[in-house]
Order: sequence, then C-alpha cells, then structure tokens
Amino acid sequence: MPALVGHVAVPGDKSISHRAVLVGAVSDGETRVSGFGRSADTEATVAAVRALGADVDEYDVDTLTVWGVGLRGLREPGPALDCGNSGTLMRLLSGLLAGQSGRFELVGDESLAARPMERVAEPLRRMGAQVETTDGHAPLVVEGAELHAIDYELSVPSAQVKSAVLLAGLLADGETTVVEPVPTRDHTERLLELAGVSVRRRPASVSVRGADRLELGEIEIPGDFSSAAPLLVAAAIVPGSALTVHGIGLNPRRTGLLAVLERMGARIAIYNRRAIGGEPAGDVEIRASELVGASVSPDEVPSLVDELPVFALAAAHAHGDSVVRGAGELRLKESDRIEA
Repeated sequence: MPALVGHVAVPGDKSISHRAVLVGAVSDGETRVSGFGRSADTEATVAAVRALGADVDEYDVDTLTVWGVGLRGLREPGPALDCGNSGTLMRLLSGLLAGQSGRFELVGDESLAARPMERVAEPLRRMGAQVETTDGHAPLVVEGAELHAIDYELSVPSAQVKSAVLLAGLLADGETTVVEPVPTRDHTERLLELAGVSVRRRPASVSVRGADRLELGEIEIPGDFSSAAPLLVAAAIVPGSALTVHGIGLNPRRTGLLAVLERMGARIAIYNRRAIGGEPAGDVEIRASELVGASVSPDEVPSLVDELPVFALAAAHAHGDSVVRGAGELRLKESDRIEA
C-alpha cells in the first residue's frame, strides 16, 4: 500500500452537530452553524426539529441556520418522529421533550429498535415525565409534564443518558445533577455554557439549573475525531506515511485513541491548538512507526469507545499482544462492534 503523505481535513463532529441543532431549536432567535457534520444521523436531527416546529435553512453541505422556537416552544408533531439509526437523537430528544407540552412518539430503524432505551426513560420518569418504552426499547412515547430536578447516578457510563437528563433539567425546577462513575464526553455541557446556561462541573458530576431561555447565536463545529481516527491509524501503520489532519476536535474525553497510540509507539505531534465552538481543537501530525501491543483499561473505554475497532486494526499490526477490558457497551451500538 502506498504511504499516506499530505494534509487533510474531515467533516464536522457528528456528536456536536446533533447537539447544535437540538439546542438551536429551543434557543431564542437564530443559531448559525458552520462546519455541520452532515450524515444520515444528523439529517434525521434536522428533520426532527423541523417536525417539532423549528425552521432550518440549509445553505450548503456544512452551513445552516436553525430558527429557534424557545425553550418550551416545541410543538406536538403529526406522525411519529423518525430517528433513523441515531441513538444520540432518540435519547437526547427524549430529554428535551420531557418538559414540553404534548405527546411525542419516537421511532427508529430495526437496529435502533434493538438498543436499550429504558436507561434514559427511567431518570426522565423520576423527573415527572411519562415515558413508555416497548419492552425497554423503541418505539418510545414521551408525554411532557412539569419536571422537578433530581440527583441521578449513571448506572453505565453514557454521555447520551447524561445529556438527556441535563437537557430535561433545563425545563425543571431547581438544580439537576448527574453523577458519573467514569467521565464521558462533555459536548452537551460545553454547548449549554455557550448558550448561557448555568452549568456546574465537578470531577465526578455535572449540574444544570432550570433555565428561562437559551441563546446560542453562532457556532463553528470542529472536525470529527472519529472520522479522523481511521486516517490516523492508517498513517501510523503504513510505512513511510506522514499525515496531518487539520482542525479536529481534541476534547480530552474523546481522544483516548491518541494516548493509546502513543503508548504503542506512534509518532504524534499536535500543532496550532485553539478553541473551535467552545471545544479544544488543533492539527494532528502522525508518522508511521513500529507499534507494540498495549492494554486498554475499563476507565479508558469511554474516551475511545467509538475508536476501538480501529484500535483493533492497529493492534493487529503491532508487535506483541493487546488487551481491551470493559468494552461490553460495544455490543449495544448500532451493530455488535466486538463481533465485527
């Protein structure tokens, strides 16, 4: 295989793109999004907020404007909201809908219908919403209600469940706190801070207070680290490669793969560190090298859960054994990634 040499960019971060559109939909005024990470999943989020009453103008593939309807302004749609294959959309939207007025049904494709949804329904019920699952799965029915704040400890590390509870907390009386056994990605907290929400972050928990209004205004989305990961691993293992990926998100709760690759002997340098859309970002250069096996601990898994398949590829090219512990959540993704 020829060496990978040169400079590239990747599409905008999909996780942040979902959140920008959802938060923009319940903000006051317009939210201008640049660097939008377009995919089937994020297009489902755009379609969902339109069905709930927010207008979205799309100017090109990665630039759009969301016209917010206010924090409590989402309206009951006619048909069910189709979340496609997106667990992020279904879980986060459940949190936003829990405090709205109306009855909302969320459906998805066959793969999404097999994923666990009781983990998000249970805390929303504790806050006062009526949430029905289908044997613990989608379709999901949310009937909005007056919500009250709770303190909730995650049973499994899940940024999606954490985000759903925090978004519902915006519509609740008092301060809602989520306790995390292991830190998970914090894109929701960062975005809410940009929108003017009172967010308190501590090493093992995060809290939000009920809000009257949000105003995001404008957000630039950094390059998606998960999209960059296959390129980084390819450059690490193909002899003679020297590749720089520009403008990618370097949120420390997302970049566990870089730490593991460095332990394996990869030659990595980060330049031009800066903030993009409230997120740490920069340019990552990686050069090919002889890799050695490495172990991934359960505490590290949330920071590279989406990149574990490409870690396995790197491990196959490394000298010695590599071990991953605590990755059972991979069996509950859009597909069984351990089997894959």
